[in-house]
Amino acid sequence: MSVIKLNCDMGESYAAWTMGDDQAVMPHIDMANIACGFHAGGPAIMASTIALAKRHGVTIGAHPAYPDIQGFGRRSMAFTAAELQAILHYQIGAMQALCDAQNVVLSYVKPHGALYNDMQKSPQLFRTVCQAVGQMNESRQQRQQAPLFLVTLATTHSEPHRHVAAEFGVDLCFEAFADRRYEADGSLRSRHYADAVLTQRQDILQQVRAFKAGAPITAADGCLLTLRADTLCVHGDNPESIATVAAIRQLLLEN
Repeated sequence: MSVIKLNCDMGESYAAWTMGDDQAVMPHIDMANIACGFHAGGPAIMASTIALAKRHGVTIGAHPAYPDIQGFGRRSMAFTAAELQAILHYQIGAMQALCDAQNVVLSYVKPHGALYNDMQKSPQLFRTVCQAVGQMNESRQQRQQAPLFLVTLATTHSEPHRHVAAEFGVDLCFEAFADRRYEADGSLRSRHYADAVLTQRQDILQQVRAFKAGAPITAADGCLLTLRADTLCVHGDNPESIATVAAIRQLLLEN
């Protein structure tokens, strides 16, 4: 059985405001989703986070968002397909250039916040995101670079997403959340609910054990839900959560 990889949102500080403890969490993860400046981060923060990931041998991904600094990318916004593709190309291209400057590989794209959630609900939006990544891959192919893959939510009905991604030659990496509550249909429980986020370490580790074993988890309504995940998203924005990430890492490495 292959080990599920851990991914974490990184580089989300902005100007004088610090978000998360990237130095502490980076040694425990496999994949760093680095903010591209539209919801957090910025050129210097992006560059320093890339350097930190490089130092720890962590795979680097672009974490593009709606242009929403004030709302931390958590508010839905309406764009035409052409506008959204340009927004994505702008952010992914910036991350690509900063990776090139440090001679490291940009490996994937994971949309952030509302953009991530919206593309799960809207087939047309998911198609637009896949097309944007596919267009980036065409130029990477000309430079003999490996194609970017797209991180998306693991659900109980992934075939429609697989079909669309294949149309644009994009490989998918299915993600589950170690510390989020799920609805019965496999969607994430809205943060508007008090129980949307698991806060007790034993509950988080119990959910991780289920993902590791391919066993069902308990959804918000009490039903059993089975999700197949290639990667787990973890959060490291305080000392307690960093200790939890370390515990998750140890659990996944156990035989």
